[in-house]
Amino acid sequence: MTEDEFDLDRFLPYALNQAAEATSVGFQKFYRQRYGMLRTEWRVLFHLGRYGEMTAKAICGRASLHKTKVSRAVNALEQKRYLSGTPQQQDRRLETLSLTRQGRVVYADLYQTAKSYDAALAENFTEQEREVLNRCLEKLVKL
Repeated sequence: MTEDEFDLDRFLPYALNQAAEATSVGFQKFYRQRYGMLRTEWRVLFHLGRYGEMTAKAICGRASLHKTKVSRAVNALEQKRYLSGTPQQQDRRLETLSLTRQGRVVYADLYQTAKSYDAALAENFTEQEREVLNRCLEKLVKL
């Protein structure tokens, strides 16, 4: 390959996207088949399960998700009775979102599955490789 040729497979944004898709497929099958959730729905559920009550706007910022996608996910999770919203007293247009009892059960189940899936993915790397990979990913997130 000459200097002028562009190798798409080595273009970092493309390679990261390919890796993200390849590694998320197995976990996606579980939450989709077992709970009928889409990717944004499980991300919203996990943010509420991990960090507790918050607004949709806070989830957008923390998860780097567009407000329209979060709004759709919140509506779907409310229909499934996994979360509920309470209007805020200072601004009735805003809701504080929280997991319902059923939502916490689903979160706990998916949390255990995610931990197992993550451990299985990590088995493909040495401890040193995992450390380097995590440091590199953290640097990219901070760009």
